[in-house]
Amino acid sequence: MKTDMQLKADVTDELAWDPAINAAGIGVMVKDGVVTLTGHLDSFAEKHAVERAVRRVAGVRGIALELDVKLAAEHKRSDSEIAQAAATALRLNSMVPEGKVQIEVENGWITLTGEVDWSYQMARAEQCIRPLAGVRGLYNRITIKPRASSKDVGAQITAALTRQAMREAKHITIEVEGGVVTLWGKVHSLAEREATVGAAFSAHGVSRVVDKLEVST
Repeated sequence: MKTDMQLKADVTDELAWDPAINAAGIGVMVKDGVVTLTGHLDSFAEKHAVERAVRRVAGVRGIALELDVKLAAEHKRSDSEIAQAAATALRLNSMVPEGKVQIEVENGWITLTGEVDWSYQMARAEQCIRPLAGVRGLYNRITIKPRASSKDVGAQITAALTRQAMREAKHITIEVEGGVVTLWGKVHSLAEREATVGAAFSAHGVSRVVDKLEVST
């Protein structure tokens, strides 16, 4: 088990190693395995890259992103320009059903609304928007049409975890109410926690996953 000092060093090194991140303006604090990041970034895409980098580090039990996006001059756009770019990005992505996702932009923050059939469509819509110039943040409020029964959804998720050889599969409790899935239990790493949540989101009809999994190191 890593100490907080070792974990801080690993996170700092991972941020410095990733070419998509300017680590100079990022502060790293670690307490009981929970990493808190502070500072200012030039783009929303970089903020996402920072989160992904920290999740790659073994031993991280949680992440608190206290990072502000202060756009560089070359990244600034009007809300109208951002909305037009976002609409084009969604239209050009074949994974996002045409006409199903609506866009609102205020002060560089984009809100996505609408209803789709699958969680991957909701995720793809967010991925389209994240790298656009001028974006300061994103609210993904897209919903997913519930189609399967609670029993069927739970069975789909359990089967997926078993297929993916998740060693925690037998120790995870799955509760389904409507399209909302709640996961309980313990996993061995942040990566396995993320994979478990991802498997739950992939089940047909799941609109939201409540993650109550605990990372046990």
